Amino acid sequence: MDYDMLVIGSGPSGRRAAVQSAKLGKSVLVVDRGRRLGGVSVHTGTIPSKTLRETVLNLSGWRERGFYGRGYRVKQDISVGDLIERLHKTLDHEVEVLQHQFMRNTVKSARASVKFLGPNKVSLTSDNGDYSEVGFANALIAVGTRPHRPRDVPFDKTRIFDSDEMLELDHLPRTLTVIGGGVIGVEYATIFSALDVPVTLVEPRNSILDFVDREIVDDFIHQMRDRGMTIRLGSAVKEIRSKPEAAEVELADGRTIRSEVVLYAAGRTGNVGSLGLDVVGIEADSRGRIKVDPQTFQTSVPNIYAAGDVIGFPSLASTSMEQGRVAACHAFGVTLPPPPETFPYGIYAVPEISTVGQSEEQVRESGAAYEVGVARFRETSRGHIMGVNTGFLKLLFSIETRRLLGAHIVGEGATELIHIGQAVINLGGTVDFFVNNTFNYPTLAEAYKIAGLDAWNRMGR
Repeated sequence: MDYDMLVIGSGPSGRRAAVQSAKLGKSVLVVDRGRRLGGVSVHTGTIPSKTLRETVLNLSGWRERGFYGRGYRVKQDISVGDLIERLHKTLDHEVEVLQHQFMRNTVKSARASVKFLGPNKVSLTSDNGDYSEVGFANALIAVGTRPHRPRDVPFDKTRIFDSDEMLELDHLPRTLTVIGGGVIGVEYATIFSALDVPVTLVEPRNSILDFVDREIVDDFIHQMRDRGMTIRLGSAVKEIRSKPEAAEVELADGRTIRSEVVLYAAGRTGNVGSLGLDVVGIEADSRGRIKVDPQTFQTSVPNIYAAGDVIGFPSLASTSMEQGRVAACHAFGVTLPPPPETFPYGIYAVPEISTVGQSEEQVRESGAAYEVGVARFRETSRGHIMGVNTGFLKLLFSIETRRLLGAHIVGEGATELIHIGQAVINLGGTVDFFVNNTFNYPTLAEAYKIAGLDAWNRMGR
């Protein structure tokens, strides 16, 4: 059978492209080789790690420790069972919603491995060996990524894990070493630290989270160290050994870190190996990423698109969804207005980090005159009520146009609060918006008013 749109993968970009195509009246087939729909995002990535984080913060009483001290806990002995129970409930719900969405929009789905036979045909092979061929007018490659697993790292799921395998721990480790200071490494390191597991974070480069405003990162690192985490920046890993009694990470500077468990979270690789891309002349780089036109998401073959993590940065579920929608619209000749220049990044560490627009480093490089406004959450009444002692909001304004250029937050609720900054930037708002508008009181969002006034006082009227 032939389809107007074949979607390979059912993660955020795949599902959004499938539903968008169906809403345009097109016939759609989504093929995924996983046991259930949802892709990496639902089963090993976005949803599990965020559910784990929420469960840890609730059961550990982390949010109340500002009042009751560091020794406070809601549940004294937290087990992996406690964490997994909530995880399964959330995942079941996500899959159910997705299946219902496909059913409502008459999107067909199949469980199989896909291989390109030509620019308009693929083969589908199911787990039990059933083989069929499907024709398509357009295709979207949305196969996602898997953890990068170098050959010299002895992964064994006893001492040494990748980020997918961390969800299969049978007990909480007494000590943990995380290798990789990217988003995934930082999220898992701080989540386990919130459970009072002693954590060491190792990053070969001299900084973490390079795309985030430096002042935010500096505060974040300070908060991590303040609660007892060990952070080794500029430390290359020479060797990782799995021993019966402990895992050992030997650094290039001669030091050795011993811990019960090691999480290796240094990068991810596109799941393109079995697609037969060479048949249609699409090339992937050494990390399995596919190059696309950044406006249309077309690959080098015009009717074959790619979206989501498999095309690389920014690799966010939110941007992947939008990429899938844009690709589907382009495939069927629907013209969309140009996308807003800025979109928010969310890092679900403990504490959260979220950022939109330009960082102070980028504004400085542009040569534009600017002013900064800062509000610490402890300056807000809501912050006092919640017992929030840390975290702040930073706003960057152009002195010439008074417009908001960037908003950056580290602290409780950052990923929710950032959308106020996003709206103001994308609508061309100025510092006067924050000064003249009334915010609910008491709220953390009131920090925008405080930061706006802080900048306004220095900018002159």
